[in-house]
Amino acid sequence: MNYEDKRYPLPPFTMETAVEKVQKAEDAWNSKDPLKVSKAYTIDSEWRNRTQFINGREEIIQFLKEKWKNERNYKLKKELWGFRENRIAVRFEYEYKGKNDQWFRAYGIELWEFDENGLMQKRFASINDMIIEEKDRKLM
Repeated sequence: MNYEDKRYPLPPFTMETAVEKVQKAEDAWNSKDPLKVSKAYTIDSEWRNRTQFINGREEIIQFLKEKWKNERNYKLKKELWGFRENRIAVRFEYEYKGKNDQWFRAYGIELWEFDENGLMQKRFASINDMIIEEKDRKLM
């Protein structure tokens, strides 16, 4: 394993390193670059995203390509909710323009589990979407 196979900070997390890990995830997702985002996950990472089950980096990349094709003007904010050893809980919200140019705000929680190299091996996301008007956007 080389440096590129590690994603710092590594577990076990402290308050400082958990906050840093959350910020790095937020920054990566806001890049809307599926390949960049996928490199933070293990090759065989397991996801539950709403009602979808996604397994491995290749499926993650395909999922994210579709997501950002359909969720235009995507902007995300994540907040650390809690952490312990190699796990982090996150509260998040994001806004996007969907089909027919309708704006949405999505709220949810994610539960993350990391391997010893700081790669996320499990991601469980519960997400709810709410229709909003463009004038009601909070995340610009």
